[in-house]
Amino acid sequence: MVDAPIVLYGYTGQEDVSEVAVFFQEPNFYYLTGHDEPGAALVLIPSSPTGPGPEGPREILYLPPRDPKEEVWEGPKIGLDDPGIAEKTGLPSIEPIANLRSDLTKLSKTYANFYTILPPPNEEGYPHFTDSVMLIREAIPHSNLKDIAPQLYAMRQLKSEGELALMQKAIDLSIDAHFDAIEIMRPGLFEYQIAARMKEIHEWGGCEREAYSPIVGAGFNSTVLHYSALDGKIKDGDLVVIDMGGEYGGYAADITRTLPANGKFTTRQREIYDIVLGAQNAALAAVRPGAMLYRGKGSLQQIVIDYIRNSKGRDKEGRTLERYYPHGVSHHIGLDVHDPGDRDRPLEPGMVISVEPGIYIPEENLGVRIEDDVLVIKDGYRILSSRLPRTADEIEKAMAEGHARNQQ
Repeated sequence: MVDAPIVLYGYTGQEDVSEVAVFFQEPNFYYLTGHDEPGAALVLIPSSPTGPGPEGPREILYLPPRDPKEEVWEGPKIGLDDPGIAEKTGLPSIEPIANLRSDLTKLSKTYANFYTILPPPNEEGYPHFTDSVMLIREAIPHSNLKDIAPQLYAMRQLKSEGELALMQKAIDLSIDAHFDAIEIMRPGLFEYQIAARMKEIHEWGGCEREAYSPIVGAGFNSTVLHYSALDGKIKDGDLVVIDMGGEYGGYAADITRTLPANGKFTTRQREIYDIVLGAQNAALAAVRPGAMLYRGKGSLQQIVIDYIRNSKGRDKEGRTLERYYPHGVSHHIGLDVHDPGDRDRPLEPGMVISVEPGIYIPEENLGVRIEDDVLVIKDGYRILSSRLPRTADEIEKAMAEGHARNQQ
């Protein structure tokens, strides 16, 4: 894609120094290397501008020196002198990170341009990309630094078979956790108790962490889109929105179901639920290569808005319900639950997206969201989370069976 070297730094391990912090790699660095230890860097070198040459194209992983004193506390790290280091890392060229600066200086005699990820306009949190750019500019101050993010994010939107296998594992464990919530859901529990059981299933199955902050919102809390307090008590007659997904091998799942706390939807709850389900089915039917998420009359977003507007549902004032759908229908899923990249890019086979319409009516304490993870294939789509019940009847049946098992 590019004709100049690419330089990327992994996280340093100093991004969060709290006692409970666990190291997770910068996603783009992890995507290209699979390396999940701190302090490393990567250089991708194309063929020489004058021809292929004996040394290119090639890739070099730069590793920090091992620190025996630190390893007493944190355990052994990969070292340059480890037997089979190339096999362990999957990269044939491994160098000490102390060599990186001089190597970049040498490369700058051949290449006028270099690529890295340039910091976004308002980088939040730890300024990783800002610091990385500073280090690169110190080594090659006269070189032109360009942004590789657009190309890298475009690659990340198309999943390989290996990536899909990891995503399916995350999705399957998340489905198992949602089934547990269906089985144990009842009035009198607290929202955090549902979340705790689901997180246990994720971790028991091998998830490294939650893919995002868990959402379990009952009653009014079901209408709060990113509700995170989880301190409410679930009451009889509540609807409970559960938006939870685990992360496996670095890859995220993102699934939402809406459950009646007592196992039965009221007439009004079922009405709203069926409208959301109908909107999701209408959007799913449009998923295929070439479809658009947001741009144009036939986009998934417009399909959902039109479906909700044209439904027979009304609020207490007799108004149509599209005003109660305040968010987007979809996003890409991958190493990040909201994977980066151009969301206006036409869909292609290998993309994994969410399809997640919702209706949230605060004055009725009534929120419904249904979200599934969907793979775009050459002739349409495949729901990767299809094992989980979606219709109101299926949910009531699964809850009844779960309650019966618990009473045995």
